[in-house]
Amino acid sequence: MSPSAIEQHDELTTPELVVLEMEAADRQEAVRLLAGKLFDAGRIADLEGFVGEVNSREHQLATGLPGGIGMPHARTVHADKVSIAVGITAFGHSLDFGSVDGPATVVLLLATPAGSYSLHLQVLATLARSLVKPSFRESLRRAYDAEVIADLINSTVDFTDV
Repeated sequence: MSPSAIEQHDELTTPELVVLEMEAADRQEAVRLLAGKLFDAGRIADLEGFVGEVNSREHQLATGLPGGIGMPHARTVHADKVSIAVGITAFGHSLDFGSVDGPATVVLLLATPAGSYSLHLQVLATLARSLVKPSFRESLRRAYDAEVIADLINSTVDFTDV
């Protein structure tokens, strides 16, 4: 893997890519809202194209993880570095991402460059390993601060093996 691919992980997310008190009507609206954050930050070049790729991926296989996590994702020609937008749902709201244990209250939208198949899988696996820990999931849910959430993801999720 090239050094530039590893360096791109320094800022997977920023406070501007975090949505607190998200009240999306369904997963498609949540994806569009979070993708809009990526687009506004210059992390993806084509909002509609990226949303279409994510929705296409959602139709192939559910992206819900145990513990109330939704992790929609796509490898896309519209991104040139790995980026994550985060949505924390408002109290009493949740979104169906197809997890067997119920709907999601934390949504992480992952965009990776199209040519980075193994990097995409490694990032997904690394995120999943962190998100399986109840303490990490609860820290995300209870932070109530976009900067803290971005810092949690950027510092707690260990990408040294990626």
